[in-house]
Amino acid sequence: MAALHSTAFCLGGVALSSRQELCFRRGNVKASTFSCPPLVSIPRLSFQSKAFGGDGSPETKDSSLVVCFGEMLIDFVPTISGLSLSDAPAFKKAPGGAPANVAVGIARLGGSSAFIGKVGEDEFGYMLAEILKENNVNNEGMRFDPGARTALAFVTLRSDGEREFMFYRNPSADMLLQEAELDVDLIRKAKIFHYGSISLITEPCKSAHIAAAKVAKDAGVVLSYDPNLRLPLWPSAESAREGILSIWDTADIIKISEEEISFLTKGEDPYDDAVVQKLFHPNLKLLLVTEGPEGCRYYTKEFSGRVKGLKVDAVDTTGAGDAFVAGILSQLAKDLSLLQNEDRLREALKFANACGALTVKERGAIPALPTREAVNSAIIQLVG
Repeated sequence: MAALHSTAFCLGGVALSSRQELCFRRGNVKASTFSCPPLVSIPRLSFQSKAFGGDGSPETKDSSLVVCFGEMLIDFVPTISGLSLSDAPAFKKAPGGAPANVAVGIARLGGSSAFIGKVGEDEFGYMLAEILKENNVNNEGMRFDPGARTALAFVTLRSDGEREFMFYRNPSADMLLQEAELDVDLIRKAKIFHYGSISLITEPCKSAHIAAAKVAKDAGVVLSYDPNLRLPLWPSAESAREGILSIWDTADIIKISEEEISFLTKGEDPYDDAVVQKLFHPNLKLLLVTEGPEGCRYYTKEFSGRVKGLKVDAVDTTGAGDAFVAGILSQLAKDLSLLQNEDRLREALKFANACGALTVKERGAIPALPTREAVNSAIIQLVG
């Protein structure tokens, strides 16, 4: 399977519109005939958590398992940066999808992780399931849809490594996960249940997402949320803002970027602590703000601060935020008391920053996620 991670696809002479499905056939699997339903407004949800005691201190849970819920897809990353999609001569095929990236990131760091989501019953879907298995991620919660394809994303890389996306998912299999297909036993075994917001965009996945989060909360699992804003996938900016905030108050841990703060607050200054504090809900244990190469900020009820990042030459920033999330969750899953100790939390965030920095040095998300040894070595070199 290793060769699959670095295959270059030349798409010469193929005209693709942004609404068109790119079809790869396996056996008698047929192209999807579903159409996307409109976004349904989601009321704000409130679940009672058992993950923390009445004094806010974390209760113990034997498992260190992190279950990641949401999308897994194929990123097509151009082999040359700084070109438009139409001008790129070839693309490197790379497995991706934020929740799946986090699951692989945790496993590669030596942690325990599982993925719950849906892919197509096609070559790419089988490939993704195998990649999870190869990376020691529990894939028992994966489902395969015979009537919809695995999602694809073409990524435009600017010369500085920043990227833009064009998605092929109208609908893709990840959007069609149903509540009845959830592996609730796997969710209940978790220490942390991690998710994004893309799974909230359409039914039936939206209802599956909400049900899964409730199962986790009721079982005393810590909820971790990274909105991972992808505006082109939402019907409108307002529906994206409403959808992201609809589950905001249920999360115990939230990670957001500077851009997402500006978006959610309708243009307010993301560097103003007073603005960030508006997003800190009463039951939140940790709010993290990532700032790319500058590092991150952290906010709890007791303390707040900033941890500097590692400066590296960026090739592709895809997956950097997911690597950061994997870095911090891998440590919190082993010891939630980090949330009560600022010095230890800062060390954990230094480690998470290094995870993000190392990931941008290679193309693609999952192929670039670092091992614990690589991260520790980078930190030692920085100190030296």
